[in-house]
Amino acid sequence: MIINEYEIKPGADLRGADLKCADLRGAGLSGADLRGADLECADLEDAKLNSADFRGADLEYASLEGADLKCADLGGANLKSAGLSGAKLQGADLKCADLEDAALNSADLEGAKLNSANLEGACLYGANLKSADLRGADLRGADLKCAKLQGADLEGANLRGAILWSANLRGANLKGTILEDKDQRGLFLN
Repeated sequence: MIINEYEIKPGADLRGADLKCADLRGAGLSGADLRGADLECADLEDAKLNSADFRGADLEYASLEGADLKCADLGGANLKSAGLSGAKLQGADLKCADLEDAALNSADLEGAKLNSANLEGACLYGANLKSADLRGADLRGADLKCAKLQGADLEGANLRGAILWSANLRGANLKGTILEDKDQRGLFLN
């Protein structure tokens, strides 16, 4: 597949590529190098992106619903307002990524590295964050209803104004976590 003169294939070198608003639904880009690529508003729904390198890429408003991003490196990527509902992000590296207002409903982030990530206002309803590293993450105003956070490391994370109704935090490290005591119906801590 050729898009904007770029060959779209597993392992492709797409560093700095201009793929803004590109239709990449179902594309096979496993192991691709997309560092610094412009994928703003791109449609990557159900794409195969496992082990791809997106460090510093712009994915603002991108659609990644159902995408396979297992073990992908999204460190420092811009994912503001991106759609990641149902995405598979197990073991992905999202350190320092900007996920402000992103939709991550029912996303699988088990074991993902989200330390120092910006998740302010993100929707993580029913997301699997078991054993995720959320140290120092900004989760202010995030919707974590029914989220699975068992064994997650939330040390120093900011959860001010976050909605945690029926969230499961059993075995989570909450040392130094900023957590307001608002209406947290059904919150499971032990």
